[in-house]
Amino acid sequence: MSFWGSFLRAKFLCYGILSFFICAWLGCFGLGVRAADWRQQPCVATLGQRQILDTSAIRQSFQSISQQTFASAVLVTFPGKFAAANESLGLTFEGDTEVEQLLDAALGDEANGQRALLRSQALSILTTGAALPYEAQATQVLDATFRDSALIAYENREGVAAALGQGMIPTESYGRASQERVRFYPNRSATYGMAANLLCAASPDQTVAALVPDRVQPGTMADAPLPAREIRGVWMTNVDSQVLFSRDALETSLQRLADLNFNTVYPTVWNWGYTLYPSDVAKRTFGYQQGLYPDVDDTGERNEALEAAQGDRDMLLELISLARPLGLRVIPWFEFGFMAPADSALARSHPDWLTQKADGSTVKAEGTHNRVWLNPFHPEVQQFMLDMVSELAANYPIDGFQVDDHFGLPAVYGYDPYTVNLYRHEHNGKAPPADIHDPEWTRWRANKITDFMGRTFEVVKAQQPQAIVSVSPNPQEFAYKHFLQDWDTWVNRGYIEELIVQLYRSDLGRFVWEMNRDPAQDARRHIPTAVGVLSGLRGRPVPMARIQEQVTAVRDRAYAGVSFFFYESLWWSNTETLEQRQNSLLQIFPEKVIAPQI
Repeated sequence: MSFWGSFLRAKFLCYGILSFFICAWLGCFGLGVRAADWRQQPCVATLGQRQILDTSAIRQSFQSISQQTFASAVLVTFPGKFAAANESLGLTFEGDTEVEQLLDAALGDEANGQRALLRSQALSILTTGAALPYEAQATQVLDATFRDSALIAYENREGVAAALGQGMIPTESYGRASQERVRFYPNRSATYGMAANLLCAASPDQTVAALVPDRVQPGTMADAPLPAREIRGVWMTNVDSQVLFSRDALETSLQRLADLNFNTVYPTVWNWGYTLYPSDVAKRTFGYQQGLYPDVDDTGERNEALEAAQGDRDMLLELISLARPLGLRVIPWFEFGFMAPADSALARSHPDWLTQKADGSTVKAEGTHNRVWLNPFHPEVQQFMLDMVSELAANYPIDGFQVDDHFGLPAVYGYDPYTVNLYRHEHNGKAPPADIHDPEWTRWRANKITDFMGRTFEVVKAQQPQAIVSVSPNPQEFAYKHFLQDWDTWVNRGYIEELIVQLYRSDLGRFVWEMNRDPAQDARRHIPTAVGVLSGLRGRPVPMARIQEQVTAVRDRAYAGVSFFFYESLWWSNTETLEQRQNSLLQIFPEKVIAPQI
């Protein structure tokens, strides 16, 4: 190439670069306007005057804004909202400042105050800082509104959907119309101009909100298809319920569940210190073969008249024979796990099996009832539990076996002589820490329980290889800290084949937040993972509208189904008739489906 050709190319390149910067300064591409003009826009000026967003050093509206700067502005816009919501829900987050705590709550592992903020992250921070209500159908509304909704990171989807549902997303900053939906561009950097529009649009001060009048409207959602497979379960217990006390009651109840398109029942078979099936193991261990009627008045005595009236009835065998023709899976449930009434025959027969607190006491209140806990580290206790599990799996054609949050140990326990000596033996004579939440002490006890869960799994499979092992715990963080249940590890080791996380919450936001936690998300990648929904307690009926909303939220997030606690409470209401509640359940489960395969 000639000298003059090279010279002309270089000259035109310089002109092009210079033109770009001039054009950017003048706003030729619609990217921004001159600094003076931008700062004088009503929304931006108002935020500056109220010391919500400082733009004094920002030359252009399209400059990127950091996570920290935006989070700080959100906290000023909604003073006290974040702290009040956390206090009411009992939540705490990591961070030395409220800004850091907000970022941790909203973004989790993606929180980094100095990092440039993404568009979807802005809405997650806004939703969390303003304590906006979550949307039950978050996935559906995002898909109906944004063409690129699949690009929204999982941890930000709730925030985007909540802001959309509250009409807080300004059209000026979040895409232009394209056919019937808009593009969201969730992973582009958020700018100061965008942040300003969003803060004004979301402002609780209506005069400020009116400065950004146009909002993205949620798209029209189509009816979601029903899952092809889904756990539709219910727990059947012998407390505040008559369902297990006669064959007629069982037959009526199971037929009702089948008619309402349920597919799984979890009947209690170990509760209040007794088996609810004839057990030779229980008979030789503490003298009673079974006990269907719980001592709810804490008299310390069995109701022998009622028990005698049962004769030689085998409730579990009846239930299985009635449920199978109706297409209902039967997964017996060890409801009490290692817990027992303080004055039960089991506790009186084996006081050496009871674990202790640091002060030597054994009793822990559960509501109005005094409980004791069998020592899960004691070999005789372990053998007793394994013998019962083996007996159950050997004698009944069960579809599975389930334990729940009581198949662990409250963290206050473990200071009995046997456990202390075992700990000393494994720690060169060192005594257990006085701090019940000491990390190593917690881990040591949790690991022992994990090992026992593995043995339980093996016992079930030895008797019935096709029977699934199901666990229904509290959320992982709570279960591990307070009950030494590390079910996340149980899943990873293959000890669980079905997981139903108990989310007994009245607040949809907390309900959804718990569903989105990492342990539950990780479990879903390996096994059917469902959600336990509270359908009512004695004196505390749950409105069917809340039940429907929670089931909708579970399905929207593609969980494997639900189970209701508990059967009798499905029909309790102060305002709804039995027929109305049954019709509502039929709307939830309009046709039959089978449970997911393992």
